[in-house]
Amino acid sequence: PKLKKLLEQRAEMGGGKRPVDFGFAEALAFGTLLRQGVPVRLTGQDSRRGTFNQRHAALVDTETEAEYVPLEHAGEDQAHCEIYNSTLSEAGVLGFEYGYSRDYPEALVLWEAQFGDFANGAQIIIDQFISAGEDKWDLPSGVVLLLPHGHEGQGPEHSSARIERFLQLAAEDNIQVSQPSTAAQYFHLLRRQALRPWRKPLVVFTPKSMLRHPDAASPVQEFSRRRFLTVIPDAEIEHARRILVCSGKIGHELRRERRRRKDTETAIVLLEQMYPFPQDELAAAIQRHRAAREVVWVQEEPANMGALFYVLPLLERVAHGLPVRSVKRSASASPATGSAKAHELEQKTLLTLAFTTGKS
Repeated sequence: PKLKKLLEQRAEMGGGKRPVDFGFAEALAFGTLLRQGVPVRLTGQDSRRGTFNQRHAALVDTETEAEYVPLEHAGEDQAHCEIYNSTLSEAGVLGFEYGYSRDYPEALVLWEAQFGDFANGAQIIIDQFISAGEDKWDLPSGVVLLLPHGHEGQGPEHSSARIERFLQLAAEDNIQVSQPSTAAQYFHLLRRQALRPWRKPLVVFTPKSMLRHPDAASPVQEFSRRRFLTVIPDAEIEHARRILVCSGKIGHELRRERRRRKDTETAIVLLEQMYPFPQDELAAAIQRHRAAREVVWVQEEPANMGALFYVLPLLERVAHGLPVRSVKRSASASPATGSAKAHELEQKTLLTLAFTTGKS
């Protein structure tokens, strides 16, 4: 009964009657690629269903236990599709997928961590092969890491995909690091990865609560635009005095807070790709607001985590002399608090500081 309703909703999404959510956007990306002759392979813990009940790539008859994978029937001449659940042996599984991406560069090969933190168990593969393989051995790979990330009031092991670690590994255009904020952005990012004539590993910080949130859903028309946007400028505010730059879920929360405050002087710019850093696109988004007096980097992660240390000097370079400051949680030994009440208080404080002039 649950899947019947899900499929009815997806039919409405495809017909333009309902905005498209992340789960269906991913299915559309996979399906269109398969019909274009690009093989798709996805593995991970509970990936067939999706950890957050968002994918349902395999439909199971509750009475006969027969399985049906819709993406295996996208078209008569489609490419091969493989979607498997894997064991909790992250290093072994990711190592296999890295090797698979090397042998089949024409395929879109993805590995998904159940929570982003679970990539810790595969860190040796990330350090030794994914980030350094091309530089050490001239062996390019297009493997994709899907790492659920976001501070939702859950425990420390379910909050952070360790953005800071991947940005520290990023150099010489060795990897791509992205955090798409909408379903359409995710769709275009996956297609870009598969259709480019060259191969680089892609790290995607995927959402959790935003998987079904209306703010992250996209009208079906956005799926026909030409490309993934590395930066999303603010289209609502024209003469901002403060520019907030952020990535991921916090961007949607800042927009809701701006509406609540009826604020007309704060622009919110979304950084969708962190590496390679889209310097020209971000500079253009900032220059749209000639009256701006400051630029603020806002992140929900603690000060010693997230993209802060990586982004801040780059932001100062493109701010054209404007003061640059940051809003973030205090430095912490743990990625997140284990208390829902403490998390809620911290999040409210973050939003307040972001809209307060000169407070870091």
